[in-house]
Amino acid sequence: MTLAVVRSIDSPRALTTAADVEVFEQEIVDQHALAMVGAGLTDGYIDAERSAVIEFVRFLGEPAWTATGADADRYLTWLRRERQLTRSTVESKAGAVARFFDFMIARYQGDIHALTGFVVAQPIDEFNRPASTWTRAVRVPPSDEEVDRLFAAWGDALPDQRKYLTAARDYMAASLWRRAGLRLNETVRLDLRDWRPDLGEHGKLHIRFGKGSRGRGPKTRLVPAINGVQDLLTWWLTDVRHQFGDDWDSPDAPLLPSERHDRLTGRPNRAGADTLRSGLTGAVRRWLPQWHGRLTPHVLRHYCATSLYHHGMALKAVQELLGHEWLKTTTVYVHVHDDHVERAWAEANKRTADRLGLTDPDLRKG
Repeated sequence: MTLAVVRSIDSPRALTTAADVEVFEQEIVDQHALAMVGAGLTDGYIDAERSAVIEFVRFLGEPAWTATGADADRYLTWLRRERQLTRSTVESKAGAVARFFDFMIARYQGDIHALTGFVVAQPIDEFNRPASTWTRAVRVPPSDEEVDRLFAAWGDALPDQRKYLTAARDYMAASLWRRAGLRLNETVRLDLRDWRPDLGEHGKLHIRFGKGSRGRGPKTRLVPAINGVQDLLTWWLTDVRHQFGDDWDSPDAPLLPSERHDRLTGRPNRAGADTLRSGLTGAVRRWLPQWHGRLTPHVLRHYCATSLYHHGMALKAVQELLGHEWLKTTTVYVHVHDDHVERAWAEANKRTADRLGLTDPDLRKG
């Protein structure tokens, strides 16, 4: 991929002709591509992002900074109806346009306003952003009572398991899905050094291989060890992990090892995704059979989001914990009970009654 010569646009200058406007707009597009190069993204990814942005600007027929949500509505409709593109292709193009506008707003909002008088707005918003195909499938998790029953029975049975170490490991992995909402693949790739008890009040897990968009590489985040995770990690590292092998003090060793050892080093291999998934499947079959075939690592991730939200965690905080780029994605994970609205109404009325000093039960009902 070849980039055009990029000139600085830090110093505003007059845009007196249509050619000046076109050059200024092209410089912003080039600066966006240069930023992606700096981020280490692949040439193929940058080309796809750039092509989608240029396509949107040409469809708009006006300078990019003038785009509105209605313009994006027309563009996405055109992609579907006129060009008849697949849902995934439309979604990727919308994401590329959204990222370009995030860049333009963050880097050049001031210059654009000084030169043109326009305030740049994000045209791909929560209303027109295409939903991923998978988000249309509703994964309603078990209730608190069901999950508590599963993990209580599972934990109580650990000392009597024939293969205690692997049973304890599978229990630990499932607990991370239940309590911290980690993805299966994120859990598999955790190393001992990723547990940072020195960070924050509870310590934090460094997720180095979070899910990233195509070509953008892993998306990292720090997950606070709240919701009982700190105690679980203390138990795991104090009582269990060292029994797998003598790599227990190596920072590069897997947090969740396999019972099989490497032939050359003699150290434990990393437990695979299928192994950890099978551990949960077996536990569900034994202790929560009504959910057999339905309770997966990803459904436990949904359960974690729902549970934390019900216990008062703000939706934005749940989004950060799960590592979602869009708040709309997080809302798909949160499943409210049937009486959620009624309970919220009752609580609001109670607060109002308490503030006004009302004592009549009929008045307190609202």
